[in-house]
Amino acid sequence: MSREQKAVARARKAFETGRSKPLEHRIHQLKNLQRLLTERKKEIVDAIKKDLGKSEEGTQLYETLGLEGEINMAVKKLKEWAAPRPVEKNLMTLSDTVYIRPEPLGVVLIIGAWNYPWAITIQPLIGAIAAGNAAVIKPSEVCVHTAKVMEDLLPLYIDKELYPVVTGGVTETQELLRQRFDHIFYTGNGMVGKLIMEAAAKHLTPVTLELGGKSPCYIDKNCDLTIACRRIAWGKYTNCGQTCIAPDYILCEPSIQNQVIEEVQKAVKEFYTDDPKSCPDYCRIINQRHFKRIMAMLEDSTIAVGGDNDESDCYIAPTILKDVKPEAKVMQEEIFGPLLPILSVSGLDEAIKFINRGEKPLALYVFSHDSKVINRVRDETSSGGLLANDCLVHYSVSSLPFGGVGNSGMGCYHGKFSFDQLSHQRGCLIKQLKMEGMNSMRYPPHTSPVRKTNPICVCLLISPAGI
Repeated sequence: MSREQKAVARARKAFETGRSKPLEHRIHQLKNLQRLLTERKKEIVDAIKKDLGKSEEGTQLYETLGLEGEINMAVKKLKEWAAPRPVEKNLMTLSDTVYIRPEPLGVVLIIGAWNYPWAITIQPLIGAIAAGNAAVIKPSEVCVHTAKVMEDLLPLYIDKELYPVVTGGVTETQELLRQRFDHIFYTGNGMVGKLIMEAAAKHLTPVTLELGGKSPCYIDKNCDLTIACRRIAWGKYTNCGQTCIAPDYILCEPSIQNQVIEEVQKAVKEFYTDDPKSCPDYCRIINQRHFKRIMAMLEDSTIAVGGDNDESDCYIAPTILKDVKPEAKVMQEEIFGPLLPILSVSGLDEAIKFINRGEKPLALYVFSHDSKVINRVRDETSSGGLLANDCLVHYSVSSLPFGGVGNSGMGCYHGKFSFDQLSHQRGCLIKQLKMEGMNSMRYPPHTSPVRKTNPICVCLLISPAGI
């Protein structure tokens, strides 16, 4: 057996013992995970610094604080989430017990992403543990140092048989995907998402795909451009643009393009100084392959601000592109880097048409003082999430589902949505062996000359609409 096969087999064997199911065990594992984040903060920070150039404060803000909040919520709410949920009855089941019982799915495969390697890998693990599953954790090999820290530390804090860590690259991931799982949770790009679905289909395994796409940002000319551009600059250049819900491009009227450029530039200077390269809060592109991919997008667009770069350091300055055409290279795929194209539209109508011509994005941003503008964008488009007058922060709200639609993904997670996504909602009906007189209405013969009851009454008793 391969290393991957052994890890999956051990996880399934451990799950079959039933020890992951009691709420006490789940809470204990979650608290241990919380302890890991507290006690091993330095190792986590150092690894992410080596992989992505994030500062200690940036790692806490964007990686670990959210996880700690998610764990606290799961521990506090788990008893409520896992409790049987009573449902409405029909006339045929008035004296019976009818409820939905959340149950573990089994063994979950979690394939993490490199851009927020702890947040994006561990958050679905929190849901898997809370739901009572076993989970095989596959951190992204692109973040070499972070993957190593996960491999070393997780087994010291949580059950290493129920929650094994499997490291490696494409070959190891392919071997994992040949195994049978009860759910696969993947965060990454659409091309790999298709391969995940193809592999899952062989075992009829359900999937959660958190993908991405080109998240549009429409700026109404009547809004406060200073505040809007400050928030857009924060959302775009955080993590050097390597955020699945970063605003990918701006749509605005030509009359405000220059002011938008000026305000974004002003915010970049405020956040990252005149020399972002030396600023500890400005990250780096993950590797040279992605550096070259992003730089190639600049070939047929006009740089208004930025453009400075250093391949040896994987550094690309915060960059704004003006008068960008829809057919430009930068508009053909998700940027996932610090390039911010601005496209001119005549107004809201054209912006909505432009957005709807593309694939459904993971996030859609609109900046306006006018609720009618916001409501039109909401009502006349489709996206995984909608955020008005800010960027990114909807990800932090655990009471909102986070997920895509269409090409930007399927399924959702965060808070109770993680628990529900990784649980089987088992419908249960418990009857008593009595009151057979009432039950006999449904038994044949139905065509007897002397009917036991009116057929219409039987339909009313059996049909869910009969109440």
